Amino acid sequence: MSLFGAASSPWVLRTSPLTTPSSSSSSSSKFSKYQSCPSPRLLCCAQANVGSDFKFVLHDALDSSGTPTSLAREAREGFCSQIRHLSGIERQTSISINRCVDLGKTALFIAAEDDSLVSHSSVPLPVDAFISRFGDLSMDYCSHYNSSFRSSPERLLEGLENYLYVNKAFRRTNARHHSEPRALYLHSVLTHRSGSPAMLSLIYSEILKMLRLWGFLDFDVEIFFPHDRHSLPRGYHKQKSKESDNAHILTSQALLVEILRNLKDAFWPFQHDQPGNLFLRAARAANFIDRSNINEDSGFQLASAKAAQHRLDRGVWTSVHFGDMRRALSACERLILLEADPKELRDYSILLYHCGFYEQSLEYLKLYQDTKSRPLQRQPSDSLAILEEDAVEKLMIRLNLILMEDGWSRPSYVRNFLGNNSEPW
Repeated sequence: MSLFGAASSPWVLRTSPLTTPSSSSSSSSKFSKYQSCPSPRLLCCAQANVGSDFKFVLHDALDSSGTPTSLAREAREGFCSQIRHLSGIERQTSISINRCVDLGKTALFIAAEDDSLVSHSSVPLPVDAFISRFGDLSMDYCSHYNSSFRSSPERLLEGLENYLYVNKAFRRTNARHHSEPRALYLHSVLTHRSGSPAMLSLIYSEILKMLRLWGFLDFDVEIFFPHDRHSLPRGYHKQKSKESDNAHILTSQALLVEILRNLKDAFWPFQHDQPGNLFLRAARAANFIDRSNINEDSGFQLASAKAAQHRLDRGVWTSVHFGDMRRALSACERLILLEADPKELRDYSILLYHCGFYEQSLEYLKLYQDTKSRPLQRQPSDSLAILEEDAVEKLMIRLNLILMEDGWSRPSYVRNFLGNNSEPW
């Protein structure tokens, strides 16, 4: 069971925009109706329904601004075609086990969509060609380390890691920053052999899958996913595992969420000099936070927030070290499709607010509030959670005030997404 039901996605819960208080309660009842039957198939199929009353913004906004999105839409559909197979059991299945979802292909569809968004190329990313590289790597490993197949499981895994990290020189980077995005995309990691722990874990698991299909792997393997800043993903014989290893097992859902959140972190438009809460960064840029409560503010942070907003006001999508709104929105939309966490709805909402899509921002914010269990009785447990909820309240009030103004209920895509996004006062 996912953390929030299928109805929390706009593809299934088709409420009309700008609902009144009475329709808001109807929206809540619809959520309850669908909450017990989450289905990625419903989510993805509904995405293809262009007549839906409520849908994601990014592709339509780009089309309206004159930027073709046919390749991005095809890649998104490829992503959806894979996550349709993510059943409740499959979501919790280790990436090292044979599965219904082709995680390598899913990661490449993520890369293909983002590549089409930023390159404007008329040629799609060759997903199948990069998939074939897993076979090439596996065959090359077999030709150099075939003697390890007749030895112990530990020797086989040691040979595989020596092949990947020594012979092929795959190395880990900790890049979650816009300065080195290629470490976050599978096709770039396969080309440059430098990637995030999630990407290296995926490559490791894909080679294990090939070896198992060819009959060279006859024992259960798990991949140890490192949580520190330096270690590499490594395999181990499951029968000899320790209980403490369980925390380092990467499931299919966890891998995809890790990939997308790395991208979301890297391209979030409001970048600061230290890691922090993405939502609060965007809220701070919109003046939803009392700065007297923030002790860590620096001149660079304030300048960064103002610079990001200024670029959006001028229709600038991206800038070095200041994120990329297109890829941040794209990551948020796919995280919502994965049903990873209700807070993805909230984060997507505040990005839409900064882009001037006030009506859609309000709709997603309402969906976020609907997905929270017993919101009236649930109290924030720490100061950070209190800041978040306070910012959500202020965002809700601001959006309702904006949409009360004449002429702002349905702004055009071009004017609001690429032009001046100033508020009507």
